[in-house]
Amino acid sequence: MNQHTVKAYGDELNQLTAEVVRMGGLAEAQVADAIESVARRDVALARAVIERDLKLDTLHYDIEKKAIRLIALRQPVASDLRRTLGAIKLASDLERTGDLAKNIAKRALILAEGEPMQLLTRSIERMGRLVSNRLRDVLDAYTASEVERAMSVWQTDDEVDEHYNALFRELLTYMMGDPRTITACTHLLFMAKNLERIGDHATNIAETVHYEITGEDMMGERPRAVPAPGEDAAPTPTLTGNDAPSAD
Repeated sequence: MNQHTVKAYGDELNQLTAEVVRMGGLAEAQVADAIESVARRDVALARAVIERDLKLDTLHYDIEKKAIRLIALRQPVASDLRRTLGAIKLASDLERTGDLAKNIAKRALILAEGEPMQLLTRSIERMGRLVSNRLRDVLDAYTASEVERAMSVWQTDDEVDEHYNALFRELLTYMMGDPRTITACTHLLFMAKNLERIGDHATNIAETVHYEITGEDMMGERPRAVPAPGEDAAPTPTLTGNDAPSAD
């Protein structure tokens, strides 16, 4: 390739990375605002999160389109190919993260209509902060190409699981003690599950960053929290699609 072609190729790769970084920032804001809408019972903020999801969908489409075009026209190899494929994988994880944040915001709208449950929403808020911090750290690792920072997120995957298990038991206790809380606690349980899944997407991103930088797949199983005794037999809701039951 001549100098002009090489520069244009480099510019396209940098633009693709910049779009992923931008999408990451939007996804991070969506998660943070969704949690804030729950904590403050902020209807306007929850609706804003739902409306902004379209931006993430559009960026996802644009990144995939640009990456496929770059592969077809430039035929990247080695680290350039990993960088291009990584952009596609990250965009997919970020789009799903946005969908999960939107689901949380939908349930925040429903909870805002009922009686405040401050003790339990504070538990959701704590879990949300943990997940938000993991997402921020792994996106910073991607931006700075810091594989050690990405691996730090990967190695602490079980922290989110532990929070989810504890919150599950707490919500189950409330539902058993007062059947009037079942509806609200069910929505909070789905919120917690959405946060746990966002944590999984952050771990996916960490694996992608590792592969993009090193060219090697992650070896071994992800760290997992040990379920509480009897929890596997507990009536954990089964989620299908984006979320279930629908909060529409």
